[in-house]
Amino acid sequence: MREAGPAGPRRPRRDRELYSPVTMARAQRTPGEKVSRETKRATADTAAATASVQDYLAAVYDLGGGATPVIGARLAKHMAISAPAVTEAIQRLSRDGYVKVGSRKELQLTPKGRQIAEVMARRHRLVERWLTDALGLDWTLAHEEAHRLEHSISPRVEDRLAKMLGMPSTCPHGNPIPGMSKPRRVEPFPLASAQEGATVVVERITEEAEADKRLLEHLWKNDVRPGRRLKVVEVAPWAGTITAHGDGQSITLGLSAATKIWVYISN
Repeated sequence: MREAGPAGPRRPRRDRELYSPVTMARAQRTPGEKVSRETKRATADTAAATASVQDYLAAVYDLGGGATPVIGARLAKHMAISAPAVTEAIQRLSRDGYVKVGSRKELQLTPKGRQIAEVMARRHRLVERWLTDALGLDWTLAHEEAHRLEHSISPRVEDRLAKMLGMPSTCPHGNPIPGMSKPRRVEPFPLASAQEGATVVVERITEEAEADKRLLEHLWKNDVRPGRRLKVVEVAPWAGTITAHGDGQSITLGLSAATKIWVYISN
């Protein structure tokens, strides 16, 4: 994991100050616009949580999209935060009803925590889509900038942004945007599990992969993006690599990196 910096992975602004005094903000809306009770509650809960809480919950949500349980050590690595700080944060998040800790220390979002996490994921992924589609940024820069902007977006701007972009179902990396129509149903699996000779289509680059700037840049340069068809030409467990061809290009990835790229079998 790279060293966290100003444009690094999700990182709380103040490890010791997870919660500010609760201030219940009203949902922003145009006059006469109806807002559901669930939307009002999610908006109020999100406004009441500090950026640190939002970051932790969003990180648990992001990591929960894979096949590996979310535990404190994995969360600390993903967020580039010390293990003691993450342990303290988990205790507070659990105490305040945002997460549940299982018997094997695995983390699960409560309904309250999931509401906030989905709001943050929606805003982050919409901003990424806007930055790539409208402003022409590559997806590495878009991912970094989205972390800076996601905490400042109001519900009104969020809704207008979604409409302006045509209600996209995924971010540029292929991850679903909460609250939008679901992407086409497929049966994805990690690229690292693909068999030699198989032709696969990239479904998504996971949020865990997005946190690795060098990996994200490598995938962008080699055009490994959602919808890209790849033929697996070699799986080499002894070397810890997998090699695939597509559109006249060849790319070799470490198996650990390939577990963060989800694909499905092409029909």
